[in-house]
Amino acid sequence: MDYSSTQTGFRPQTSNMRLRNSSTDGSDGSQLFEDTSSMGPGSQPGYRTPQSGPHTPGVPGSSILSDPMSNLAMAYGSSLASQGKEMMDKNLDRFIPISKLKYYFAVDTLYVGRKLGLLVFPYMHENWEVSYQQDTPVAPRFDVNAPDLYIPAMGFITYVLVSGLALGTQNRFSPELLGVQASSAFVWLIMEVLVVLLSLYLVTVNTDLTTIDLLAFSGYKYVGMIVGVLAGLLFGRLAYYLSLLWCCAAIFVFMIRTLRLKLLSEAAAEGRLVRGARNQLRMYLTMSIAAAQPVFMYWLTYHLVR
Repeated sequence: MDYSSTQTGFRPQTSNMRLRNSSTDGSDGSQLFEDTSSMGPGSQPGYRTPQSGPHTPGVPGSSILSDPMSNLAMAYGSSLASQGKEMMDKNLDRFIPISKLKYYFAVDTLYVGRKLGLLVFPYMHENWEVSYQQDTPVAPRFDVNAPDLYIPAMGFITYVLVSGLALGTQNRFSPELLGVQASSAFVWLIMEVLVVLLSLYLVTVNTDLTTIDLLAFSGYKYVGMIVGVLAGLLFGRLAYYLSLLWCCAAIFVFMIRTLRLKLLSEAAAEGRLVRGARNQLRMYLTMSIAAAQPVFMYWLTYHLVR
C-alpha cells in the first residue's frame, strides 16, 4: 500500500467529516443560542414580552379594572334585591297581614285539646268572651275562646286525607277526584267568607271581627266533618248520620255563642232583649252564619260514606 496515497485519501474523508459536523452544528444552533431576529427594537435577549390580558397575573391594570366592576355589580344587585323584598312585603301585607298571622298560630297542645273539646261539646261552657291585655287580645294558647288558624288548617288537610281514604275503600280513588274534592272544599270556604263579608257590609255592622277571624270560625266545621266521616267508615252509615248530627248541633251552638259577642250589641251580649231593626238584622245574620255550617258539613261529606 502506498502511504502517500493513503494520506491523500485520508484528507478528503476528514474534510467530509468536518462538513457533516458543521452541518450538524448549524442545525442544532437553536438549542445553544436564542433566535433574536423576531424581537423588536429595544428588546433584550433572554426576556419575553408579557402578553396583556385580564387574567394575566402580575399586571397591575387587571385588578384595577375587574375588582371595582364586580363590586359595583354586587352592590347594585343586593340593593335591587332588598328593594324588591321591601316592595313585596308592603304589597303582600296590604292583602295578607303576615305579621298578624303569627297570633293565630300561637297555640300549644293544651289549647288544641281544649278547643277540640269545646267544638264537639260546647254546651257546658259559660264564659265566651275573649281575654284582652292592654287592648290587645291574648294569644290563643292562653285563652280557649280566641280564634286560631292552626285547627282549621290541620282540619282541612285531615279532611282531604280522610276523603282519600273513604274514596279508596269504595274503589273510587284517583288523584284527579281527590284534587276536585280538595279544591271544591276550599272554594266553598272562600265563598262563605266572602258572602259573610258582603253581608256585614250591607248591614253596616261595626265590629272588630276581621277576615281572618271569619276564616277561622268557618274552618272549625272541618272537625265535625272528620268525626262524621270516620264514624261512617268504621261503623256504617247510621253512625255517620248520628255523629254528624251531633257535630252539626255543636258547631251551631258554638257559632251562635261566639258571634253574638262580635255582631250583636252589648245589651244582647249581656243577655238582654234585642230591640231595634238594626239589632234584629244582626241577630238574623248571626243565626244565618251558624245555620250555614251544618249545610256545608253535610254537602261536603254525604257522598263519602256509602
